[in-house]
Amino acid sequence: MKARIHALSLTDFRGYDRLDVDLAGRSLYLFGPNGAGKTNFLEAISVLNPGRGLRGAAVSDLGRRLPQEVRGRAWGVSVELKRAEDDIRIGTGSDPRNLEKRLVRIDQQTVPAGRLLDHIRLVWLTPAQDRIFLEARAERLRFYDRLVFAATPSHATTVNAYEKALRERLRLLVQGPADAVWLDALEERLAQTGSEMIAARRAALADLQAEIEAHESAFPKADLGLINEASDAHEPDALNNALREGFARARARDSAAGRSLFGPHRTDLGVFHREKDRPAADCSTGEQKALVLNLILAQGSRLSRVKSAPNPVVLLDEVAAHLDPIRRAALFDETDRLGLQTLFTGTDESLFDGLFGRALGVRVEGGHWVEFRD
Repeated sequence: MKARIHALSLTDFRGYDRLDVDLAGRSLYLFGPNGAGKTNFLEAISVLNPGRGLRGAAVSDLGRRLPQEVRGRAWGVSVELKRAEDDIRIGTGSDPRNLEKRLVRIDQQTVPAGRLLDHIRLVWLTPAQDRIFLEARAERLRFYDRLVFAATPSHATTVNAYEKALRERLRLLVQGPADAVWLDALEERLAQTGSEMIAARRAALADLQAEIEAHESAFPKADLGLINEASDAHEPDALNNALREGFARARARDSAAGRSLFGPHRTDLGVFHREKDRPAADCSTGEQKALVLNLILAQGSRLSRVKSAPNPVVLLDEVAAHLDPIRRAALFDETDRLGLQTLFTGTDESLFDGLFGRALGVRVEGGHWVEFRD
């Protein structure tokens, strides 16, 4: 049996001074007015993975701050995960001695943030991501890389190493000295990390497409693709060579442009609405929301199938309000059928009628959980 969140504690996180709850491994829906603290709660869960969480906030911006306080307080988030064989507590928060520094602990032992992925994987969808098909390419690629990273944690390290080498190469090309030996070394590093990035993205795309094909759903099926991959080679050595040669050819152009115009960082995620026979960007707002939601469900499904990985927890912020009753019911049924512990938010309790008896419901006001529906 894979782990689920049971007990959860927040201290001085956003609008919460203190919150201790027992989810008993259940899914959850939070309802209440805007500004009540619903999204803050989902954000608290989201920081239990490496990175900045679903709002992209810095560590020092997450602490509760009263009107008269100049800086936020030191904050903490911890959860108890229960599995058939054992229980474990994981937590993260700001260092009281340096509010810009983040600490991570597993069973009271301080560990690197990457160790969190040994115990919990997160998938989320927020209102800001409803427009992912209309956003700039870089935002779409960042969204997709998070999907890749959730199943293959090493992908994040590879992307970071690639981006660091890319910045160093561009600095040499623009500011000089454009030393050929040093450029060769950087481009070798870019070719190696770039080929690993491409391979991980392709593997994730195949997995996601397979999940979409495997299930009948009320949500539209999407055909996925990776656009402008820098090379269509598949054999590792051939891909590595193609990237190395491509970077070498691009030196003069990149130097003149002041930016890197070649490489896998230029890749885009292509999503095509199969039934309507059109790109997602050309679909209606409702169709785009349904497509991205189906992609999130496919991600949750594929992560739940990875035996060596922890069970995913899905965070859906203000999603139900944008669905018609049929698709809303289908969403609840599919998360339930896939065995996904899912946390929903919405302003209206009636949106979650289909979850009654299947999830814990809580009315939230002013950063307090004030009424429960079981």
